[in-house]
Amino acid sequence: MTARLKIGVAIHPQHTAFADYFRAWRRADELGVDSIWSWDHFFPLTGDPGGAHFEGWTSLAALGPQTRQAQVGCLVLCMAYRNPALLSQMAKTLDHATGGRLILGLGAGWFRRDFAEYGYKFGRPGERLRHLERGIEIIKARWARDEPKPVRGTIPILIGGGGEKVTLRIAALHADLWHGFGSPAEWGRTSRVLDGWCARVGRDPAAIARSVFIAEEWREEPIADMRRHHATLDAYAAAGATHIFYGLGAPFNFAPVEQLLAWRDAYRR
Repeated sequence: MTARLKIGVAIHPQHTAFADYFRAWRRADELGVDSIWSWDHFFPLTGDPGGAHFEGWTSLAALGPQTRQAQVGCLVLCMAYRNPALLSQMAKTLDHATGGRLILGLGAGWFRRDFAEYGYKFGRPGERLRHLERGIEIIKARWARDEPKPVRGTIPILIGGGGEKVTLRIAALHADLWHGFGSPAEWGRTSRVLDGWCARVGRDPAAIARSVFIAEEWREEPIADMRRHHATLDAYAAAGATHIFYGLGAPFNFAPVEQLLAWRDAYRR
């Protein structure tokens, strides 16, 4: 029997009070979502660019241990913002604090304003990707060396991005979960490119779970009735998606999440 599809909720740490953000995390966990995510930015991505915003890792450390069943993570942490060896310790500590429920989401970074205003070198895409790959290698080496070990010996790594020449090669080597973008057809094609990279580096493609946002909705209006999108959800699953993510911003209407969970529980591959 194939594994159940999983539903994740990326709860946006922008345009909200922290108390409301905390309640949203607790609500998502109580509903039974499989994973809850923050993001790693310093400013809002939508709406008023000068609006309220909370830092992702601190939010994750504060709220992750307050949940009881969902896996937790940032979608995704920018490798440039933290020393990789230090990040290995930060992740391991939070992994223990959550009883082994952390997923370490990692990426090369893309939001130029974050880099510019906080004094990080943006550089060229190739530079950022080389830093990402080397950082992952350092993190994994520290987990193998330092005590105590992560709760399950290691921590699952999510790598986000669709760059076919470099990002997907890094994902083939290091990811336990890959996060891609696009329509079901576009996402499915990129996922097959990842399969090709797995063959080239000698990795079983089935070892990498696959995730996608439904309609990349964090850039759009909230979905009023998820039932109207069942055909799209089915198409993502048929293309190989194992995790469906929904982005949720203030004022945190959970009706679409409840509908997604109902679809998850009724879906059969």
